[in-house]
Order: sequence, then C-alpha cells, then structure tokens
Amino acid sequence: MDFPPHMIKNVKVCMVCIIGLGYVGLPLAMLCSKKGYETYGIDIDKNKLNLIDKNINPIDNSKMGNRVNIGNENSLKESKVVIVCVPTPVNEDYTPNLKPLIEAIKQIAKNLQRGQLVIIESTVAPGSIEEEIKPILEEKLKVGKDFYLAHCPERIDPGNLNWSIENIPRVIGACSEEGLKKASEFYKSIINAEIKEMGSIKAVEAVKMLENSFRDVNISFVNEMAKAFDKIGVDAKEIIKGASTKPFGFMPHYPSCGVGGHCIPVDSYYLIKKSKDSGYEPKLLKLAREINNSMPAYTVGLLKEELEKAGKKINGSKVGILGLSYKANINDQRNSPALDIIELLKKENAIIETFDPYVKEKSTSRNINEILEKTDYIILTADHNEFKLINVELLEKNNIGIIIDGKNVLDKEKIKQKGIVYRGIGSK
Repeated sequence: MDFPPHMIKNVKVCMVCIIGLGYVGLPLAMLCSKKGYETYGIDIDKNKLNLIDKNINPIDNSKMGNRVNIGNENSLKESKVVIVCVPTPVNEDYTPNLKPLIEAIKQIAKNLQRGQLVIIESTVAPGSIEEEIKPILEEKLKVGKDFYLAHCPERIDPGNLNWSIENIPRVIGACSEEGLKKASEFYKSIINAEIKEMGSIKAVEAVKMLENSFRDVNISFVNEMAKAFDKIGVDAKEIIKGASTKPFGFMPHYPSCGVGGHCIPVDSYYLIKKSKDSGYEPKLLKLAREINNSMPAYTVGLLKEELEKAGKKINGSKVGILGLSYKANINDQRNSPALDIIELLKKENAIIETFDPYVKEKSTSRNINEILEKTDYIILTADHNEFKLINVELLEKNNIGIIIDGKNVLDKEKIKQKGIVYRGIGSK
C-alpha cells in the first residue's frame, strides 16, 4: 500500500503503529493520522485507551481532532512503520531503567514482519539500540536484510505554542543506508522541518544526551550562582538580565526551585552511567545533577530560615503550595520539584495545602482564594499565568506572612510593600 496521494510516492507505507501513548506518542499518533496514515496506538494504560477510543485526549481531556485507532498484535504485524515512544526513566538509585522499552521491543519482536521499519523515539544512552535492542529484534530476522531499525529521539516541549511536534527539526540514524532512507522519508512526510540524517544510530543517541545534559549543566550553574548571589546580597534575576545584554557568548538560563519533566532530570543519568561503563567519570554531569536535585531542599530551607527569624518553627505551620506541574500552564507532573517539596514539608510536619489550576483533581484546595484562606505561608512552585497575576492585596487580606517564590516571577517590591516577607531563588 502506498503513501496517501499527497505524500512521497516511492515509499510504500500506509499503516503506522505507535507503542506508548503519552506526552510523546499520542501527539505523534495524532500527527500521523492528520497526515493521512491509518494510525494505531498501543498502551498498557486501559483507562487511557478507553478515552482515546472515545476520541478524548487523556492528556487534557479535550476532543481529539484526528482519529487514533486502538492497536493490538495484528496492528503490529500489519503496520509498515512501528514507532516506540515508551518512557525510559531512572530507578530510585538513578540508574537507567530500560524495562518499559525492553518489554515493548519484545512485543515487536514477537510480531515482526519482513520489510517493517522499526523506529525508536524513546531516549537512550549511546550504544543502547545496537547493544540491547537490536539483538532482541534479530532473533528471527536480520536488520538491514529483512527489516529496518532507526532512531529518531523525540523532541517535544509541552505547552510551547511556538514549537510543536510538527515544526521541530529532528535527527535520524539507522542501522543501514536503506533504513536511514526509509526513516527519513517517513518523517519528511509528517514534519514540516529539517530532518538531519546522522552517520550512525549511536551518534543520534548521543545528540539527545548532549541536548538535555547541556540544559542540565547550565541550569545547575545558575542555580549555584543564585545560592551564591543570595549570600553576596545581589539579585540573581537582575544579574542574568544584565548579562543577557551581551549579544554574544552568553545564553540566559534561570534558577528555580528544581528541575522537572521527562528529559532533563533523567537523561544525564543515562550519559553518566554509559560514560562510567566506558571508562570515563563525567564529574561535571554528576555535580550538575547534585546541584539541581538540591533545589527543592534549598527552597524549603528558605522558608525555614524566614520562620526562624520570626521566632517560629515549620513544624505545624500551614504552608500552601502553588503549583503541582513541573512547568508553566500544563498539567504534566513528571519529576515535578513540587512533589519533592511537599514530601520535604511532610517530614517537617508542616500542614500542607495545594492548588494547581491545571491539576485540580490532585489539589487539596479548589482555587487560589481557598488556599490563601487556609494557609499562612506560600511556596510558589510553578509559574502558571494565574499565579503570576495574583493580586497582592489578596495576599495581604489573607495575612500571608512569607512567600517563597520558587520561579522568581512575582512582583517582589509590591509584596514587600505590604509587609510580606519575600524570598526568591537568589532574590530577597
């Protein structure tokens, strides 16, 4: 079966099956459907599949504009393109956890057919696909001869209105020239952006590691600077704005109460482990992870410091958490620093209230008014638009004594004018 008429005609692909329908896989499946592919999706979450079957997006409960069919083993067998978008998290000891990916690959191997193109979008360390994935798939058939294996690591930024899955450039590598050609042509048929072909799968794996480790290291740098600037007595946000006037050689990153999401808090650990196994100790990456992991405790420490100045203790204090997601204006809680902050406060026996307009089902308060009425102190952990516009008079009216601004987005001068103690990350 050929591409739909408006697509490339020399590559025969019609059915696409995607394993993993989360923040990466579901948008990809919807895009494939939009571009005319008969698209199937497989996931272990039955509730998610029930919603998708009703044409409801389980991520935000909106109506899905493009149909995604619920897949099964027959879908895997009949599809010309099979794409894996399952999570690759870390264990509690921060070692890579490839179990979800391995299970998906075993499912594919069981149903693998000649001529199929298998694409891994899940993030893995350099060498993982050739060393751990390829042998499983090659139990009966051979890569490059009977089927094709490629890697195109996901690039997605939830909540970003300018860059979507359809217009973000991608990098691709494969185990054979023919596989690279087929994978490249497939992505060109669904994405309106540059498709960069790399010399090997290992190189593509390394690109993804570099991208996110770069961000991790730079964020850790400004987090450490924020701690230093706080002691020195200068405002980190002001300093970064000043440095940003330099038109070359500086790229602004901003401190916060922690690093969350599906990539940055995870991918560096994959590169750390692979580097150590290869005989090199990546000291900078390890230190960056330590610094960024320290930020939730640092944020709670700011509250404890201000309470102690006032002759009070955190034990029994009523603390409101504004934000449960890891970034602004989305409901994604993966590795959210807010969750770590809540656990730290529980260990201190604080009385905790939470509110997030994007995660209402897990909030203990129904709205901003309610959480302010119930608490004496506030920690802002997500820079949602609703929080950035919070009325200072409302804070004063509810006798909020201390605000810890974990995102440095509130108007600190107005807050301080009302007699409320303000602490940001690197800002007093």
